Amino acid sequence: MLEATLVLAALASVGLVVLLATLLTPPVMIMLALGALLLGLAVGVPTGFWYHVMLYRLVSRKIPMPRRWWLSPSGLHVHLTDAEQRRIKPWNRLGGIGFVLSVVGGLAAIAAMLMAR
Repeated sequence: MLEATLVLAALASVGLVVLLATLLTPPVMIMLALGALLLGLAVGVPTGFWYHVMLYRLVSRKIPMPRRWWLSPSGLHVHLTDAEQRRIKPWNRLGGIGFVLSVVGGLAAIAAMLMAR
């Protein structure tokens, strides 16, 4: 469910970038894209960090943590109870939204700078 939501958000964001590229001048698009990038980082970094901290605290009580667990943390969700899942889900989603927003903002800024050349 979360992966499908993120894919739809990414596709909608790319469509929005393409639409804005045809409507706005490159300097305006650069500023908007950099704003989206900074907003994505401001939302994604702290919420993503807290998601990883909470997941580690909850799962490490139950099983020994794999060596590089943070590279694929969603595989550890099977060890969470329903209450723990509900507790961690908002942080997971906000971190994902921030990540998508920062990636799309960065790509849009790059595209706008190339258009300005």
